[in-house]
Amino acid sequence: MSSTPAGPRPAPTPPHGRRMAAVVVLVPVLVALALWAFAWPAARTAPRDLPLGVAGPATATAPLEQRLTQREGAFEVHRYADEAAARDAIEDRAVYGAVVVTEQGPKLLTASAASPAVAQLLQQAVAEQTAATGTEVPTVDVVAAPGTDPRGAALNAGVLPLALAGIATGAVVVLLGLRGTRAVATVAGATALAGAVAAAVTHSWLEAVTGDWWAVAGVFWLSALAVAAAVAGLGTLLGQRGVGLGAALVMLLGNPFSGAASAPEMLPEPVGTIGQWLPPGAGVSLLRSVSFFDGAAAAGPALVLTCWAALGLGAILLGGALRKRTRAGATADNRTPALTS
Repeated sequence: MSSTPAGPRPAPTPPHGRRMAAVVVLVPVLVALALWAFAWPAARTAPRDLPLGVAGPATATAPLEQRLTQREGAFEVHRYADEAAARDAIEDRAVYGAVVVTEQGPKLLTASAASPAVAQLLQQAVAEQTAATGTEVPTVDVVAAPGTDPRGAALNAGVLPLALAGIATGAVVVLLGLRGTRAVATVAGATALAGAVAAAVTHSWLEAVTGDWWAVAGVFWLSALAVAAAVAGLGTLLGQRGVGLGAALVMLLGNPFSGAASAPEMLPEPVGTIGQWLPPGAGVSLLRSVSFFDGAAAAGPALVLTCWAALGLGAILLGGALRKRTRAGATADNRTPALTS
């Protein structure tokens, strides 16, 4: 018996058709993710447990402290005995500013080098608290931002180029197929040059950061190295998907969550905390400490960057070793003589 011929089979979807569909779906998703990552923290900027000092006799500071704590969750108030102790706390980066109550009246101490946006916010907040009494509160900038960059615009703008330099370095290392110590040396060398260039521009030319030139260059290098090592390490282990994952982590989370334009305590939770555990945020905090505060509170962000760099470089070496072992096993299998029956 002759079988009935089957009908025509539907033509399979061509590969380029699936790719086009993936692009059409993926682009809106990326746009939504980018808007969420960048626009949401910016639209919700407000003080959240912002460290603020109050100095002076307890009987004089109690009313002011009570008014500050009425803004629930806005300020984390620290008490100090006098103005000298409050200044030390600001220089140690324990608080962003302090209100000192003296016999002549209240005085506001700020540190625009820690965050010009926070310094301005503190002036407005203190002015609101004392508006009822009609007292004008003088402001003293204990650690001032450089006169060439009083708003911290150059420091904020420097986050993205360093992130891009790190991503580009890691991606190029993976695309060129560099492995092992060659990849590590390339990542370290390229980011060291990037750090020197960044220091030359921001320190020597723009004078937007101060402090020791070599220390500043070292911070830039470590920041770029942490990003480059992470991207290259993920790329070595996971291929191009790893490069994309590392780039997305830095650009869509690290950059907008860094708090460079304001402060980590000004971002919604847990954005501010997450940002300080990623290279861009830790790099900005370390740069402020080294450049303006003689290294105060530098240990935490330095440790974060070091961990990212060490884990990334370790992943590069591990990926290279695994690939060598795989190749050695394949070569051994090819050399094994075929068994004859």
